[in-house]
Amino acid sequence: MQRRWDIFCTIIDNFGDIGVCWRLARQLTHEHHQLVRLWIDDLASFSWIAPAIDPNLERQMVYDIEICCWQQMFSEVEPAEVIIEAFACELPECYVQAMVQKKKQPVWINLEYLSAEPWVAQYHALPSPHPRLPLIKTCFFPGFVQGTGGLLREQDLIAQRNFFDTAAEHAFLQRKGLLERKAGEIRVSLFCYDAVSVKELIHIFSEFSEPILLIVPEGRVAEHIVSLFAHISLPTKGLIKYQQLTIQIIPFMEQSDYDRLLWSCDINFVRGEDSFVRAQWAANPFVWNIYPQTEVAHWKKLDAFLDLYTAGMSADMATAVREMWNSWNGRSAINSAIWVNFFSFRESLRQHNKNWVNQLLKQDDLASNLVSFAENRL
Repeated sequence: MQRRWDIFCTIIDNFGDIGVCWRLARQLTHEHHQLVRLWIDDLASFSWIAPAIDPNLERQMVYDIEICCWQQMFSEVEPAEVIIEAFACELPECYVQAMVQKKKQPVWINLEYLSAEPWVAQYHALPSPHPRLPLIKTCFFPGFVQGTGGLLREQDLIAQRNFFDTAAEHAFLQRKGLLERKAGEIRVSLFCYDAVSVKELIHIFSEFSEPILLIVPEGRVAEHIVSLFAHISLPTKGLIKYQQLTIQIIPFMEQSDYDRLLWSCDINFVRGEDSFVRAQWAANPFVWNIYPQTEVAHWKKLDAFLDLYTAGMSADMATAVREMWNSWNGRSAINSAIWVNFFSFRESLRQHNKNWVNQLLKQDDLASNLVSFAENRL
């Protein structure tokens, strides 16, 4: 049944939260035929990954989704039948009061951050009564195992990934102005937070035994990389060549094109939540830069995922993955030996990742689970 949905999202680190909400909104609309209104507080940042967005419009329709600018002075609107408060962003008070006035209580969902911690399945879909009002909010946890909310995955995603052959890759690279593959060259995408050891990684790559093409999106990390080569006259804008390393700095991509970038690279460095999940569907070796939290609380989340992800690996491969991921996230200093060891398992990791994807496919996807949950309560 077609329902009206409101999704509220505040943009914290530019792309992670809205990346998830935008994929969810499109899947709810195009696969489940729901009526979706997406409330965003930073349309300018949103437009980096969704070029069809006009940052100057307070309301607009994009791909049959109503995009609304979430301003501090929130106008009175009629709440939808299903309301998603993404990542505890806190709904406007006037909107909550309007929810109380509805004849039928809406389904109110707090879409939580993704985690592999064991307690997630225990707390998934538990009700949380409002302390003052006759409303109930449900905590909905995405996850990697049965009993959680699952992961975002479009119906045709795996088929598209499987269809992405050499010809499709060549067409994609040409369309996006990316350098063509060279024999023996390793293609690596780099999407990370500012705090990681980018300078050290650049040095390691430049002295590696095999040539590397490093593809980096525009932003602070790209600016930092350019500053490292300030002493070198760059022959081509956005292109840096240094010893064994070629760096190509590219504009941000629309999400479906970013998926194809992950498919086309031999190794993907990803960050946060959205690109982290998409790297898993890509099935190529990947390194996750988890969002840093105070008192290093994020390391528990990193360990929880590594425990799950490396369970089917040989001891040597699991050690190589852990050392690479831990050093990239600042638990130890990254060095050439750690990279070389990780890289040596790339073919084994590719096969492991295919098995990992097959394991994840046993779950229903997040959007389908949300629709099913809402229907059972309306």
